[in-house]
Amino acid sequence: MSAPLHDPYAALRIPDFRRLISARICYTIATRVQGLAVSWQIFKITNDPLALGLIGLSEAIPSIAVSLYAGHVADSVRRKNIIVAGVAMLVLCAVALWFFASPWGLDLLAPGSLHTLPLYAVIFVSGIARGFLGPALFSFMPQLLPSRERLSNAITWNSTTYQGAAVLGPAIGGYLIAHLGVANSYAVASSLLVLALVQFMLIASRPLPPIEGAKLTLQESVLSGLRFIWGNQLVLAALSLDLFAVLFGGAVALLPVFAVDILKVGADGLGHLEAAPAIGSVLMAAVLTYFPLHQQAGRKLLWAVAGFGVATIGFALSTNIWLSLFLLFMTGVFDSVSVIVRQTLVHTFTPEYMKGRVSAVNNIFIGSSNEIGSFESGAMARLLGVVPSVVFGGGMTIVVVLLTAFKADKLRRLDLTPAPTSAPAE
Repeated sequence: MSAPLHDPYAALRIPDFRRLISARICYTIATRVQGLAVSWQIFKITNDPLALGLIGLSEAIPSIAVSLYAGHVADSVRRKNIIVAGVAMLVLCAVALWFFASPWGLDLLAPGSLHTLPLYAVIFVSGIARGFLGPALFSFMPQLLPSRERLSNAITWNSTTYQGAAVLGPAIGGYLIAHLGVANSYAVASSLLVLALVQFMLIASRPLPPIEGAKLTLQESVLSGLRFIWGNQLVLAALSLDLFAVLFGGAVALLPVFAVDILKVGADGLGHLEAAPAIGSVLMAAVLTYFPLHQQAGRKLLWAVAGFGVATIGFALSTNIWLSLFLLFMTGVFDSVSVIVRQTLVHTFTPEYMKGRVSAVNNIFIGSSNEIGSFESGAMARLLGVVPSVVFGGGMTIVVVLLTAFKADKLRRLDLTPAPTSAPAE
């Protein structure tokens, strides 16, 4: 474990970075409350785990479809403008979900009419907005920093605050659903998204980084992110590792089933189950703020993803709420290590003028794999049963780690200890 940073609060001393963090906190809490309310509402209407998986698929398909073009836009248009437009669209989606939980909207969801189709339609539109938001947010954050020396610290704080908000979101959502109902949950989410929009608007806009090299056509620009990642074994291996780990190892989509049918803890318990991984993530991210991952970062990444798979299997087999909460907590601890190493790699090895396009590919690999993993979890639960499907996913995660460790020798040897040169040593 390396020595603590000289100034662990360096990034937080930048006013626009603080505004970005506060906006992301409101945004994350809102989307977590909204996501929990949607999954609870649809499960109560359908009582079908596959319907929960379809929530993720409804968001992933449009997000993947627009991602490469969204990356090109993030490197061609001022990123703040994209962020403001994307969050404004999410505000409208939250208000639409609020309407469909109201007495007037519930008439449309009654069996025999449109059923849950309006909810999936709103989720589809929000997937488009998030597809544009991801690359813009990822590439805008480094522009707020006065020097690259604060980048690692900013990445860690970004992850820490995100996970902290992810802890509050499910806890607030579970309380609201249990005591005030789904409609009020959507109302809170809408209000928080409005606050996030105001915070994003207060951040000073930044010009685009200067483009290096020959000017590319639209098609060449859209595909350049894919070519960049394909030619970098370190980034490709790290993204692939996370892709398959999230695709197979995620049990989050099935938490309503565990809460209702297996652990029998209801809506309050569902909020606690949803929050447990985020608590683990935020605590580990806080530790990494003072003790960053430098030495043998690649090996630590591989061990962390393997631990994620083991904890997932243990959660699937648990019938005790406290053990289940602990194992979900550990998945968050391991996931935090993976997220911070991956983001550091992508930010470090990607030129500023290409970060939007590379982030778009990163979103396809990682962001959308959460939603596709939700669909995979729902489909496998329908085929194998809930518990066997989660055990299978955790086992596949461990297999993926073993294959990556064998094939990607550069990732296995990766060391992020600061060197005299600007690039990290391998």
